[in-house]
Amino acid sequence: MADQYAQTGEDKRPTGMPVIRWEEPPEGPVVVLLDQTRLPAEEVELVCTDASALVEAIRTLAVRGAPLLGIAGAYGVALAAVRGFDVDEAALALEGARPTAVNLSVGVRRAVAAYRTALAKNGDTGAAAVAALVAARALHREDAEASARMAGHGLELLDELLPGGGHRILTHCNTGSLVSGGEGTAFAVALEAHRAGRLRRLWVDETRPLLQGARLTAYEAARSGMAYSLLTDNAAGSLFAAGEVDAVLVGADRIAADGSVANKVGSYPLAVLARYHHVPFIVVAPLTTVDPETPDGASIEVEQRPGYEVTEVTAPQVTVTGAGGGIPVAPLGTQAYNPAFDVTPPELVTAIVTEYGVLSPVTAEALAELSARSRQVPIG
Repeated sequence: MADQYAQTGEDKRPTGMPVIRWEEPPEGPVVVLLDQTRLPAEEVELVCTDASALVEAIRTLAVRGAPLLGIAGAYGVALAAVRGFDVDEAALALEGARPTAVNLSVGVRRAVAAYRTALAKNGDTGAAAVAALVAARALHREDAEASARMAGHGLELLDELLPGGGHRILTHCNTGSLVSGGEGTAFAVALEAHRAGRLRRLWVDETRPLLQGARLTAYEAARSGMAYSLLTDNAAGSLFAAGEVDAVLVGADRIAADGSVANKVGSYPLAVLARYHHVPFIVVAPLTTVDPETPDGASIEVEQRPGYEVTEVTAPQVTVTGAGGGIPVAPLGTQAYNPAFDVTPPELVTAIVTEYGVLSPVTAEALAELSARSRQVPIG
């Protein structure tokens, strides 16, 4: 069950805080998550004792962000294996928790493959469970390494495109340490620019309807001492028109084989605005986000979220009255359109920054070549 919480109290952890970890208390192994639905009001940890609890945490966005979902999925498989549950059943449930983020299935399948390979050797379920956990920990470590590499590549690209520093970067949703084994994807690049003294301003989209920008990215920016400003999503156009944006940096939940990018809904309008105003639109994502089995943007399954996320507003520690647990802002019975993601075509993407380098221009051929090259060059 996922109802066991531990208050972190006066948390002084740095921005690169662990948002997921494996623990082995006397009562049995658990996966511990920083509950992101409670931020920024309080830092609370959620303890998952089985895969079903982790599935619920994924669906409710207590744990979120493409790279972190991959790590969570792998730990979920390991948790099922170590506790003696049906691994295949757990893997199926985990993979189906959120359909758009390909990293989730990548992490699940990697841990399952390790489990099955070990089991096939001698039939020892204990050894197979250990193998699944080793695979999950390896993925966790590799994602942290990938994050650091993407930050470096991304800053080099910014300096190349925008010589002189003083970068004014617009970002959408949340792409920092809360979505990663390291310091994130797009946010990690902005953080690298900040540390190098080359970030003039981080513009943070609020990211409706769940306010991941306002609640989470602003939280991380403040903890990092970055110069940042929060804006409503529909204010981005006026910011571009005023010439206040030098580059747009976003993450990705799935990149199709042709270079189409699925990311948090609201990303595609930013790409259109960026193209019109001649501003680079840069996607930062590890290669685990590239899905060669999805041929193009039209083939990406876009998750549809509950309508109450639009018709109600939720906030931690606020009295709620709505059916979805929030404060109603629309008439009862209002129908809502609530896709979690939108898809940006490759022709609107200036570059894709990965741990293995920068892809620009973005084409299917170049993406396939980069993916093939990455398999020949181990990271770390």
